[in-house]
Amino acid sequence: MPCRVPQALVEAAERAAARSTAHSAAADVAGEEETFTGFGVTGVPFSSGYVLALRRFAASSIGPGYTSVWIRDPAGAWSMHGTVAPGLSCPRYFGAALESASTSRISLTWSGSHAFTVDVDVDGGAALHWQLTLRSTTITRFMTVVSGAVPDRLWRSRAFLRAMGAVAGPLLGAGRLGLTGLAPNGQRFAVHPRRMWFVADSRAVLKGRDLGEPAALPVQDRLGDFWIPRRGILMMGTAVFEPGD
Repeated sequence: MPCRVPQALVEAAERAAARSTAHSAAADVAGEEETFTGFGVTGVPFSSGYVLALRRFAASSIGPGYTSVWIRDPAGAWSMHGTVAPGLSCPRYFGAALESASTSRISLTWSGSHAFTVDVDVDGGAALHWQLTLRSTTITRFMTVVSGAVPDRLWRSRAFLRAMGAVAGPLLGAGRLGLTGLAPNGQRFAVHPRRMWFVADSRAVLKGRDLGEPAALPVQDRLGDFWIPRRGILMMGTAVFEPGD
């Protein structure tokens, strides 16, 4: 059905954000928490030892919507590239764990209903070309139905999020999955996934180097209490953080 097609859902979310103020589009949780609405590829590990992750938040309660690409090299060093200043994007919460952070040009282009490409341009040169293909399975459809049925009051419960992460991680074949905890900069976070798809295939070239095929890392990595899943998953929903510095 069209309503389950990731491209259509993402584009509808982008249009909704454009029609609303950033705060009203992102306001999923009341209070002073900083809230971001959109989608993310939680992390795709490659046979080369690299890991790539993506965040595309159409709405942010602290500034303009933005796109961020996370890169982990084989030695375990992380960098983040975003379309807005680091203080208004992911390094606001993860900066203490990073080797570097930059403001870069990032484009996201859909080539089909379940496929898109991410290009990162750093200092006027093409730094990353990343292709992703998504697929829906019985498990992802089941998790989407379950997530859609969860009332808002439970999404605000950190005990529920811890329990959901403990169940969902093994069910998705993702290893440990942290939906709540502390970010490297010390702020508490909560992730509220509403829809999800597996990354069925992915290819990437980073500064002329082919990163190989998707393959789980020997040891699952994490940034603070945010675990990088052992397989690529695209999740749509909301992320909430305590105020950043």
